[in-house]
Amino acid sequence: MTALRQALYGLALLGAMTLLVWGQQQRIAVAKQATALAQIDANTARDEAARNLTTATTLRSTLNQERQAQSQLRSLHDQLRQGLARREQQIEVLKRENSALRDWAVQPLPDVARRLRERPALTGADAYRQWLSGGGAVPTARDPAKP
Repeated sequence: MTALRQALYGLALLGAMTLLVWGQQQRIAVAKQATALAQIDANTARDEAARNLTTATTLRSTLNQERQAQSQLRSLHDQLRQGLARREQQIEVLKRENSALRDWAVQPLPDVARRLRERPALTGADAYRQWLSGGGAVPTARDPAKP
């Protein structure tokens, strides 16, 4: 009976070893799957980081271009403001020198010219288009103004 007992113990040990090896293989398979998923996630993250870097680079260059454009606009605005100040000074000098110009400058605008500047409050492109195509045209100087 000892031989039979030894054979049973051997078979039990062999079964236990087989279960242990099978369990290890299952753990290895699960680890390989987890590694593959982690690699896929890492590749996806790298691709997304590359896209984000490209977007950031594009946005940075666009921002630099807009800053340059704003700088140019500020410079042009300053030049225009200086030119306007010079013209206003020149007009004031001319008014002081020329009495006819001074008298003309203090007169109110004629009705025809005043109506050119009158315009209803417009709220959008459609309202502007309707106002342009409507009957609000300014009459010529020869035609009497309609009340």
